Amino acid sequence: MKRREFLKTAGGVTAATLMPRHALTAGAPEDADRYLAFTSNTIDAQLSPTAPEFVRLNIDGLGKAKRGANIMQPPSATGFTVSGAAPGSMAHQIQYRSVGQSPTDPPAWTIELSDEKIQLTTEWRTGLMTVPFVFRFDLAKCHSTVLGVFAGDGNLSLPALVHLPGQGSMRLTADGAGGAVAGYHSERRSTLATLTLPAATSATRRIVYTLQVTAIYPRLPGIEDDPRFDAFKRNWLNVMQLNPGVKALANNTASTSCAFCYYEYADVAALTPPLADGLSALDVVRETLDRILAGGTAYGLPHPGNFPTPSSDTMPSMLIAAANCVREGHSDAWLAANYNGIRGWAESMLATDTNSDGLVKYSVSGNSGIWPDGFPMVRPSNWWDTIGFGHEDAYSNALAYRALGNMAMLAARLKKHEDEIRYKAAAEKLRNIFYKNFFDPATGVLGGWRSADGQLHDYYFMWVNGIAIHYGLVPRPQANSIMDKLMAKMQAVGYDKFNMGLPGNLITVALKDYVHKDAGAVHGGGVLADNSDGFQNYENGGATGCFVFFTLAALYDLGRKAEADKILFAMLGEYDRSGFEGRGAKGRSNDWRRWDGTPMGYEGFLTDNYYTLMAVPLRQSETRWTRGFRPETDLT
Repeated sequence: MKRREFLKTAGGVTAATLMPRHALTAGAPEDADRYLAFTSNTIDAQLSPTAPEFVRLNIDGLGKAKRGANIMQPPSATGFTVSGAAPGSMAHQIQYRSVGQSPTDPPAWTIELSDEKIQLTTEWRTGLMTVPFVFRFDLAKCHSTVLGVFAGDGNLSLPALVHLPGQGSMRLTADGAGGAVAGYHSERRSTLATLTLPAATSATRRIVYTLQVTAIYPRLPGIEDDPRFDAFKRNWLNVMQLNPGVKALANNTASTSCAFCYYEYADVAALTPPLADGLSALDVVRETLDRILAGGTAYGLPHPGNFPTPSSDTMPSMLIAAANCVREGHSDAWLAANYNGIRGWAESMLATDTNSDGLVKYSVSGNSGIWPDGFPMVRPSNWWDTIGFGHEDAYSNALAYRALGNMAMLAARLKKHEDEIRYKAAAEKLRNIFYKNFFDPATGVLGGWRSADGQLHDYYFMWVNGIAIHYGLVPRPQANSIMDKLMAKMQAVGYDKFNMGLPGNLITVALKDYVHKDAGAVHGGGVLADNSDGFQNYENGGATGCFVFFTLAALYDLGRKAEADKILFAMLGEYDRSGFEGRGAKGRSNDWRRWDGTPMGYEGFLTDNYYTLMAVPLRQSETRWTRGFRPETDLT
């Protein structure tokens, strides 16, 4: 099983033709019998003439009439007639009746559209046919997702939030149905996700569903009147994609749930205003963690053909996510109920330190030359799962340092003082050895991993050095020197396409240290010994938004604002163009690109690309964020 499930998608984005503001009319003469359209600065929609269903919908959560991709698949249902909108009328209401009903009969569905709101009303009458209202999201054009928590019957409880990357969000509420739920469904490798709003019944005779268009993001100083941050506002929630098939946050709506990504979702969720009344982003994170606490699995946890033991970043990621839920979500009761399980993650992580030097370790050695030809049967120790990280992994140990500080905070919340002392001491022990173990005097930067044979493997990993600096594992003078070396190396190798993000490594990872030896495939493995023929492909130096946050955070922490801004604002422009998603002519996606812009990814949409938006709160709220996410900060 691959970490990233490949989604076959097709189709492009075409700009919608703007109609007069508020005009609800039949379409152009040649298709007047097919579509009804409505356009405002916030909503652009077309309704089917044959069933209660949208056939085109896009929004602008900022109300600036920015038109995005149509989020809908082609219509799928028939059997209804439409009334309420004659050509040229200014009506805002559409009524659906089943074929054969009299125009005087009550409608099955009534749709009302206004500037920023869509209302869908369903009423039950004896003898009248009722059907649900179905949103058929086209994931090939926009990776729509619905954020909420699941009811006991597997449906999604309302209220919920429909989020459309690049466009904004719609709060979904239901009036008239106690305990209202909606059906939410997707399948792996599919370009279709569905949201199903149940029709009224004899027990619930009238339900009004409301979709209120909005943009949800942290209110930060200096961004409201600065259009450079519009992409931040529309895309802040992109990192949170809920896969209803596994009922967990995932790479995208129809892809894998990766446990080592959970801290990214939680960091964003912790800064996010309420999604709806009674629903927070951390509620969605908490439910994802509940699934693991109840014995569920995810990528990064042991699985044949992937990980013989948990990847080194999985337990730290889940611990950090749990701490966010408690600190920002005030979930002390949840913590008390789950403390033993959460503590088990911490103990599992510490148990990997087989020589008691303070560093967490992976069960695979990370020695050069251990990775066989072909598709890998064992994965390396962290998120970058095509590169041969193993044994002592610098990135995972940085996460572990933060996680141990978090675990000490959780213990303190429950007055478990012995545990608090234990985890603080473990964090300090890790910090004391980290820089000594991973600094490479030959390059002047931190290496990626030290393998079991003692070798340090250093390929100028931007994100490894960034996270270590941001989490306070490198003294400031050495931190500035490291960033000097990395920025100079990036200039020397000729990378400056900052709109595409950054390469994870600035020089090619030799084939002896590369996991995916599938020459010609997407994963970055070539045939030459130095793997230079695979360089810039996927994780072997490909440009991506993934983990760029850590480089930006290190630069901002060190007061190097101009260098960070040059990267950040180029990326914000690309986010505004939805440039990190979608596919090229050969079907490969823009979540990874060669330095000339050639797409080399395969997810179509990869949430990790949007964690970089965390750099905006860091930049704009310096009094709070200067120290970054470090254990001593997380204790407050």
